[in-house]
Amino acid sequence: MKCILILGPPAVGKRAVGEALSKQTGIPLFHNHQSIELILPYFGYGSPAFSRLNHLIRFGIFEEVAQSDLPGLIFTLVWDYDDPEDEAYVDEILAVFRKAGASVHLIELQADLEERKRRNRDPERMQAKPSKQDVEASEQSMVYFEKACRMVSRPGEFPNKPILQIDNTQRSPEEVVAMIVEHFQW
Repeated sequence: MKCILILGPPAVGKRAVGEALSKQTGIPLFHNHQSIELILPYFGYGSPAFSRLNHLIRFGIFEEVAQSDLPGLIFTLVWDYDDPEDEAYVDEILAVFRKAGASVHLIELQADLEERKRRNRDPERMQAKPSKQDVEASEQSMVYFEKACRMVSRPGEFPNKPILQIDNTQRSPEEVVAMIVEHFQW
């Protein structure tokens, strides 16, 4: 079993790469907006109820997958490398799968802000993430994250969680998947 985390800033292509990787490997994708979009009609983003439900849904799925006969799970998320709570959250995810004997693989996607703004307007993104259909608000959020968070790790920064870094600014999801498969020898 494999636990694959695809990390990176908003609109970097985590979901698109996750979908392509899922097709290639047969490992199901659970992208972070699947739980977000489910909760938003009821509770505002970041509210206590939203946070509780988001954790409950995600970790319920993680626990069930880890105990199943599935080949693993691909999950996407944004990680602010300067925020200890974000690292603790990643560690909590990894612990679920490590406890079940799964191998863990972290992949960080990188693309410049202008490319991410272009991707932010992609119809497939908006269909998969209805909360991103307000493109202006979504871009404001991207700019905020760009200034407020460090979403690119330093090589070797997390020795107990090695991260494969891929600049996908000029690469298709399929090209990125080929790099991932070659790197991990899957």
